[in-house]
Amino acid sequence: MPASTPSPAPPAPTSPADPDAEATTDSALTASAGPDDTRSATEGKPADQGDAGGTAGPTTERPAPQGDTEHSDDAGDTVDVGDTVDVGDADDTGDAGGTRSTTAASPAAQDPAGEVVAAETSGAPRGRGAGARLARLRAWRERYPRAARVVWWTTTVLSVVLLYLALLLPVPLTGFEPRMLLRLPGEAVVVAAVLTALPRRPRVVVAALGGAGLAALTVVNLLDMGFGSYLGRGFNLVLDWELLDDARSYLADSLGGTTTALLTAGVLVLVVALFAGMAAAMVRVGTVLGRDAQTSTRVTLVAGSVWITCSVLTVQLAGQPLTVHRAAGALNAQTDRVRDTLRDEAAFDKEARADRFGNTPAAQLVPDLRGKDVVFTFIESYGRSAIEDPVMAPGVDRTLASSTAALEKAGYRAKSGWLTSATYGGSSWLGHSTTLSGLWIDNQQRYRTVMASDHLSLTKAFQKTGAWDTVGVMPGVQKGWPEQKYYGLDKVYNAFQLGYQGPKFSWSTMPDQYALEAYQRMVHGKQRDKPLMSEIILTSSHQPWAPIPKMVGWDELGDGSVFGPIEKAGRRAGDVIADTTASREEYGKSIQYSVTALTQWLERYGTDDTVLVFLGDHQPISRVSGTHASRDVPISIVAKDPKVLDRIADWGWTDGLRPAHGAPVWKMSAFRDRFLLAYGSTPHPSGG
Repeated sequence: MPASTPSPAPPAPTSPADPDAEATTDSALTASAGPDDTRSATEGKPADQGDAGGTAGPTTERPAPQGDTEHSDDAGDTVDVGDTVDVGDADDTGDAGGTRSTTAASPAAQDPAGEVVAAETSGAPRGRGAGARLARLRAWRERYPRAARVVWWTTTVLSVVLLYLALLLPVPLTGFEPRMLLRLPGEAVVVAAVLTALPRRPRVVVAALGGAGLAALTVVNLLDMGFGSYLGRGFNLVLDWELLDDARSYLADSLGGTTTALLTAGVLVLVVALFAGMAAAMVRVGTVLGRDAQTSTRVTLVAGSVWITCSVLTVQLAGQPLTVHRAAGALNAQTDRVRDTLRDEAAFDKEARADRFGNTPAAQLVPDLRGKDVVFTFIESYGRSAIEDPVMAPGVDRTLASSTAALEKAGYRAKSGWLTSATYGGSSWLGHSTTLSGLWIDNQQRYRTVMASDHLSLTKAFQKTGAWDTVGVMPGVQKGWPEQKYYGLDKVYNAFQLGYQGPKFSWSTMPDQYALEAYQRMVHGKQRDKPLMSEIILTSSHQPWAPIPKMVGWDELGDGSVFGPIEKAGRRAGDVIADTTASREEYGKSIQYSVTALTQWLERYGTDDTVLVFLGDHQPISRVSGTHASRDVPISIVAKDPKVLDRIADWGWTDGLRPAHGAPVWKMSAFRDRFLLAYGSTPHPSGG
């Protein structure tokens, strides 16, 4: 194609038989060209080269537009060409010279309503380049100006709302109120100032990257909100990603594999859409701000002044501070959390190497329990709320009272107190390991560290003496469990080794009553040369607390098939999992079931030498326990031999299975040492 045409030929004369031909050609040119390239044929000027690629008379060429020009269409709306493509950089034919060609348009067609419509080759070019797409968009906007305005305002408002909400996160899920969204985020003022000050191209790049970054922060904030609601703590960027797989497994067990797969796919789609939408929203807002930099600057200065004034004067709206900086606060919190996690890893490794009983000879470990069958039992989610919450407590307290009376009738006595758990709402293994290790284990890094250490666990102390056989009954374990070595268990029975053939009860693989009966049949009821130390994890009170098993005759348990009709008649997890009232009611019933199953097992199978220690691993989630619930869990020691309870008489615990409200509260990590000392162990420290 020549670089230029020296002298354009005169336009062809218009046939007298077709007086409207010139007007029609002009209409087609106007529809096909961009708003900046539109020319009137009546002015007698040569038509510029348009994106459509057709020829109007002789070919003319002009340099492509340069710089950060923003163009206005005939509908009155500005199109920021930089948001899509710089039409001055290349034409649809890929002309490396940076010029554009405009040719004569085909005659316009007429639709059935009589409206003149540009032919596809002019008003809606068939090229595949970005310029052609932009030309088609302009043609549509010129043809439907009202619809274009509606689309423009809708996308702009949605962009502002999306960014506004993202800058207000995180907010609490439990106890959320709409008035919490009536805030002025300071970050919005900063973002507006930056985007207003930048030229077009840098603004687009910064806006897109900033939007993607805000999307990433939003994902972390949403995880933070979820962890706060379920686990009572924030999301840890270093340690908690692996817990997402545990959450998926929990949903699969509770709601089914198909539902979980659909939910997982939906979440992934939403995350991708969030990143794309947030970046597009930031670019859109930047484009709007850049149209009139002077006005945007004035508005930004006013907004900044208002924010600073309201912040200094602590102005409130609907009982909430009007000004916030949540996004910056969330970013700082995550940064601090990551830094503290990395520091804690080294500090805790040193702490785990120091052990008050690390060098204690075997003969000096728990000598006052020799000859006793000791059973350590954890009841899932058995927390203070079960005993003191007005909704759940009446039923649980009746169960504790009746069980205490039944045990006393069988010759047993009990004492109870409180421990403050290292976890909340979930991650039960952190509660188990804290109780038995004597170390405060409140995250995965600490858990991995102690599991790989030689720090003496309470259960391993019994194995170390050589005076006990040690066994674990773990109906919740459905895969390899290398922790067996740390806990000093000679044998572990997992979910597949207890002979259960009945239905699962949501997450729980089998009812507690069956697990205890299997333990009796396979372990406790057998003759042996040594006494037995056992660790048993009961799972029937695990969320979502639906369906819940019911007690059946101990002689009717068989292989567990008897629970089939009970499971079918129970409530479905989907009916309870998101209903606060139903969750609280069913949670209370599940605790009653677990306590009843355990105490009836002791009544039925316990001996004069049986010592039962049972406790909760953590409180239930905040939707059940409340937003300001403590982390306390009840703990009880039950025995027939009065000497066993006499050893802990100075602990100040309450008689019976229900600890008094004012009973002593210890950190869960203090229990190991107190227990070892109470039953005659002699400290011989090791490590640092």
